Amino acid sequence: MASVCEICGKKPGFGMSLSHSHRRNKRRFNPNIQRIRVLENGTSRRRNVCTSCIRTNRLVKP
Repeated sequence: MASVCEICGKKPGFGMSLSHSHRRNKRRFNPNIQRIRVLENGTSRRRNVCTSCIRTNRLVKP
């Protein structure tokens, strides 16, 4: 599943893992994406939505 929110467009962020000895590795910060039912134009559809959009009620649940 693609880790992109279909409501706000939130995507993964990229950065570095930093060990105690300061060795650096590339890493990826994924948003918390959930597949939920959303009411759109009177019909219920499944969408990939981040949890911050679910918490702030940017969508209508059936």
